[in-house]
Amino acid sequence: MPYFDTASSAPLHPVARQALQASLDEGWADPARLYREGRRAGLLLDAAREAAADAVGCRPDELTFTSSGTRAVHSGIAGALSGRRRVGGHLVVSAVEHSSVLHAAQAHRAGGGSVTEVPVGRTGAVAPSAYRDALRADTALACLQSANHEVGTEQPVAEVADACRAAGVPLLVDAAQSLGWGRVEGAWSLLTASAHKWGGPAGTGLLVVRKGVRFAPQGPADERESGRAAGFQNIPAIVAAAASLRAVRAEAGAEAVRLRALVDRIRTRVPELVPDVEVAGDPVRRLPHLVTFSCLYADGETLLHELDKAGFSVSSGSSCTSSTLTPSHVLRAMGVLSEGNIRVSLPAGVPEEDVERFLSVLPVAVRSVRERLGASGAESEDPLRAAPVAGDPRELVVDSLGKRCPIPVIELAKVIGNVPVGGVVTVLSDDEAARLDIPAWCDMRSQEYLGAHPVDGGTGYRVRRVS
Repeated sequence: MPYFDTASSAPLHPVARQALQASLDEGWADPARLYREGRRAGLLLDAAREAAADAVGCRPDELTFTSSGTRAVHSGIAGALSGRRRVGGHLVVSAVEHSSVLHAAQAHRAGGGSVTEVPVGRTGAVAPSAYRDALRADTALACLQSANHEVGTEQPVAEVADACRAAGVPLLVDAAQSLGWGRVEGAWSLLTASAHKWGGPAGTGLLVVRKGVRFAPQGPADERESGRAAGFQNIPAIVAAAASLRAVRAEAGAEAVRLRALVDRIRTRVPELVPDVEVAGDPVRRLPHLVTFSCLYADGETLLHELDKAGFSVSSGSSCTSSTLTPSHVLRAMGVLSEGNIRVSLPAGVPEEDVERFLSVLPVAVRSVRERLGASGAESEDPLRAAPVAGDPRELVVDSLGKRCPIPVIELAKVIGNVPVGGVVTVLSDDEAARLDIPAWCDMRSQEYLGAHPVDGGTGYRVRRVS
């Protein structure tokens, strides 16, 4: 069964498995002790730290191993903010950061700090000038991911780091998605990552704090890991994480070329095979293995189940998933279609035949979901009944209150042909996804989106028929 969700978690790399098994016999003792077993464990820990630091491009004494990438993010942000509290309490983040960064920002705001979210364009990238403008005299820290976890867009880290350095503000980079592919360039100050993203064991993260950065560790502390990560180190997992990072880096150059070509094929073929699809993210400045697209008139959760039944494990940032009824914050910030969203992130070594089979299965799955929702050929179906406003046939209202995506858009598509060119359809909806999907539908269908206004129980979205 092809596993196409390595952006969530990559399968354990063979080198990681070997290193983990080998170090279980040698890495169980306390590395802080001076007896033989402790010295052996300490040597393993030191070697892993040196290997990881070499892969990151930092000094070994700048790198701390943590219990997860999320813990690294929270520890890094809290420590940097505390270390620079005399400067001020202002934090700058992008609108598409990983949820761990945004949760840390929420906690900072709840504690009395201030946060500026830098917006992104439709490709998901920030403008370096926008970061420069967001920096203030009281800015203590800025955060920017190296590449987006949902759409794969690479961020201009080096340019933003230069702007931050000129302003005297440290930049924390969340490199979880990109570190397995290469070093993060630029004059960043702090960096976080998580081993399970590159094929290391889950529950192992790393935090890098450059020398000269003011940093005051928060929370539980002891003498281990320079006081930045309390508790006994999981040395076998750390050794496996460092060994697998070195291994994937050795393979990254050739594999990136191969996977980029396969992803280019998906980006090109999906819109040809499936009508009404929007491919998200930057087509050039992106991770080599990841592509995201959204299918109009499709339910994301049902589509995931259909692909799972066909043998493909993929994920979604759609609003229609079991975990949430709101669009992903990444898709919302980009202003792109969220319904029927599919993220494909290919594993290293994936056969070309698996990609071809996915491309053959996808149209069938999408068609099945659309037919189930009554959306097959939505705009050519018999018009849905809609109420005219004050008897005016040029303005209709569709009541979609209480209906979840993609039903409001399907009902809009069915009724738009029932008003003359220049007429207006107002869709009433209480589904947060409609805020993205109705304007996106207008873009895809060359209709005019007039805006939204509050109504009892939800929001009214006005659309003028152009053609």
